[in-house]
Amino acid sequence: MSKYEKIVAMWRQFYVKTQADIDLRLNNFKILFAYNSGKIENEAITYHDTREIFENGHVLNFTGDPRTIFEQQNQKLCYEFLKDNIAAKKVLDLPLIKEIHAILTNGTYDERRYIAQGERPGQFKKHDYVTGLNEVGSTPEYVENDLQELLGELEEFKNKDTLKIASYFHARFEYIHPFADGNGRVGRTLLNYYLMTNDHPPMIIFNEDKTNYYSALEAYDRTEALEPMHKFFKHEVERTWEKTLEREQNRSNSSR
Repeated sequence: MSKYEKIVAMWRQFYVKTQADIDLRLNNFKILFAYNSGKIENEAITYHDTREIFENGHVLNFTGDPRTIFEQQNQKLCYEFLKDNIAAKKVLDLPLIKEIHAILTNGTYDERRYIAQGERPGQFKKHDYVTGLNEVGSTPEYVENDLQELLGELEEFKNKDTLKIASYFHARFEYIHPFADGNGRVGRTLLNYYLMTNDHPPMIIFNEDKTNYYSALEAYDRTEALEPMHKFFKHEVERTWEKTLEREQNRSNSSR
């Protein structure tokens, strides 16, 4: 059995079903996820500030851009909001995606987007933004249809290889680029939401690995190749949970 397979088996043995279970298993994960997911696109984010927000609800003596604090506070609020949905295994739909975006981007839109372009948290983009080397992104009039089609594919592929489906879902979501801002943070949150509601361990996409992350996204943008993303995600699952797996194995061995 590979390390990845052992980690998936371990997660399923944890039997994560309730909000209390989620808090128990993601106590440290939620902070590391918020820190790494935020830092991928905002270098000003620090682990110390993120931990202070999650544990104490505030940061002392902060003198940087307030947007940085808003982003990490929003990560905490989104975690709290999603616990009930994850425990209930609520199927992803457009209203939930928009609500996640509203929470994660509240107070973070700059003047140009909010005033000049009329963009709003929780609403699909009104203008034709593109992203990446290959300038991908659905035009505003097709965003809702493209996302609905993607969600339909998730249902169609249900009970198949969960990580492979998640790889497609994430790559396709980022390709569609449905919002004016925050697509990366929302996409990484949706990725873990899908994994957890399908009895699969969530992952941290580590900031140190973002070059490989972007390369996997670009591979899909160019040729719709999924293997680079699938391989990358498997590595991140292993990196996220390898220490927990080691502790569980040591505990098991010592009890024999």
